[in-house]
This record gives sequence, structure tokens and C-alpha cells, in this order.
Amino acid sequence: MADIGGIAGERLKSFVERVENLEAEKQALAEDIKEVYSEAKSSGFDIKILRQIIRLRKMDENDRSEMETLLDVYKRALEME
Repeated sequence: MADIGGIAGERLKSFVERVENLEAEKQALAEDIKEVYSEAKSSGFDIKILRQIIRLRKMDENDRSEMETLLDVYKRALEME
């Protein structure tokens, strides 16, 4: 491919193909994750709670602790505890 308007065609094609490959991998991973959630659900686990646990585990320990403290404060303020 030639340079057109200052754009290196081969370099651009390389970027596009790399992104396309990563998008395909991302889709395959999303399907795999969906299967794991389905398996967990069929084993009796609550998927909403499982997703929340996974989200919490991704958080920094300090951020998670701060969020849990604020959640407790808010629940007490609303007389939910």
C-alpha cells in the first residue's frame, strides 16, 4: 500500500487488523465469562451477588473499605440497620 495524504497504508492496516483481532478475542472472552456465570447460576449461586463480589475484589483495599464505611453510615442514616 502506498502513502496517501501522508498516511502510511501498511501501518494503518496493521493497526486496524490488530484492533480487529483484539475485538474478536474480547468477544470470545465475554462468551466464556457468560458461560461461567451460567454454570454458577445452575449451581445455585446468585449471579447479581457474584458480580458484586467480583467488582469488590477488583477494588483497591482502601477504596473498598472507604466505600463499605460510607455505605454503613448511609444505611444507618436511613434506618436500614
